[in-house]
Amino acid sequence: MSSSTNSPTHHTSTIGAIGAPSRRNTELALLVFAVVIPVFAYANVGLAINDEVPAGLLSYGLGLGLLAGVGHLVVRKFAPYADPLMLPLATLLNGLGLVAIWRLDQSELLQRIDQAGNAAPRQLMYTAMGIALFVAVMIFLKDHRVLQRYTYISMVGALVLLLLPLVPGLGKNVFGARIWIQVGSFSIQPGEFAKIVLAIFFAGYLMVKRDALALASRRFMGLYLPRGRDLGPILVVWAMSILILVFETDLGTSLLFFGMFVIMLYVATERTSWIVFGMLMSAVGAVGVASFEPHIQQRVDAWLDPMREYMLSREQVVGHSEQAMQALWAFGSGGTLGTGWGQGHSDLIRFASNSDFILATFGEELGLAGLMAIILLYALIVERGVRTALAARDPFGKLLAIGLSGAFALQVFVVAGGVMGLIPLTGMTMPFLAYGGSSVIANWALIGILLRISDTARRPAPAAPANPDAEMTQVVRP
Repeated sequence: MSSSTNSPTHHTSTIGAIGAPSRRNTELALLVFAVVIPVFAYANVGLAINDEVPAGLLSYGLGLGLLAGVGHLVVRKFAPYADPLMLPLATLLNGLGLVAIWRLDQSELLQRIDQAGNAAPRQLMYTAMGIALFVAVMIFLKDHRVLQRYTYISMVGALVLLLLPLVPGLGKNVFGARIWIQVGSFSIQPGEFAKIVLAIFFAGYLMVKRDALALASRRFMGLYLPRGRDLGPILVVWAMSILILVFETDLGTSLLFFGMFVIMLYVATERTSWIVFGMLMSAVGAVGVASFEPHIQQRVDAWLDPMREYMLSREQVVGHSEQAMQALWAFGSGGTLGTGWGQGHSDLIRFASNSDFILATFGEELGLAGLMAIILLYALIVERGVRTALAARDPFGKLLAIGLSGAFALQVFVVAGGVMGLIPLTGMTMPFLAYGGSSVIANWALIGILLRISDTARRPAPAAPANPDAEMTQVVRP
């Protein structure tokens, strides 16, 4: 009798162990590849440019490996059931970005105009700061649901972050966009952190209001339109994104924020009408602002006719840029397989070559095949974020994961689409690849929050408390 009661219990525990593996060893194996691939790329660049292996190869490899190892150990300790792919994917993109930035540092042209030379060491320092923030998120954020308490504080914090660049003496205008704040020699782009804080606010707000927003008052042309009183918050977010566009002339950030809200709104309410409604509002806002804001109009002109902009720029007409056309030439000269690491000429794009237009360097030197591989890495991060949202057991976690994944996907699309000529340029930075401290630090925090949500979602349910009637139940069952 005892053997018959013990065996089912033993069998169940075995299945539970198989059904919820931690996958940390898988993550470690993938991290080895994520460090080795950039190290080989680094050696390749050095051999192509100077016919010798770079002197800093060992220190670079050890530095990237140490940072990746610290991240892995912290995840193994504090989030053992987290997604095993996100950390290696982010490490690989960050490592390849460091290689491309170092490759541009070797450009004599960029060194002459003081736009290169020591960007890669600084980017490695920013990466270390990003990993430190990632570690802090893993250690101190024990449960993502704690963030729900700060819904409205997050809204205030996001507004403060977005308004800081408009403060006289603090905000800094860089190439027409006022999206930076500078204190002494230290500068930061608060919009990169605002996207995370806004995602927390949107998730908390929509979790409470989703039922009201899902109700429809009337049907028009096959679409369910929301009730008038439920449009208030949406109009506020729309107006906020337009104000960002007007006062900071930042098309990318306003598109990112409003797009993220529409995605989360659709997931919360399951109403397709919100997607159509949101796209119409963003189009009306963008067209309206572009009609009277010269900086936005110039970017639209460069998108519609990049060759004309290039010619006007060569004639030194003020307000015109040659970068959009140069980026298209870089992609064209790369062909299918690329010119090879270190053998392209994307440094001709000058000051933006290691930030806004770093994707052109990958497109030229790795070709279409390499560029598709880079975009696939981004797509995998987004896919794992969406998978985390689907697996999350609480509505707040679902909305936060989909919001962060959506923001990440939108940023990649906005930057890649601008550089490739699909949409007007926005001036945002490519996550993990481009040079910029704010972007790499904020995106490591984003990955940390997604890993925390995935750990909670994938963690096996706790065993049921011992029931004195359990043995009798098992005996009675055939």
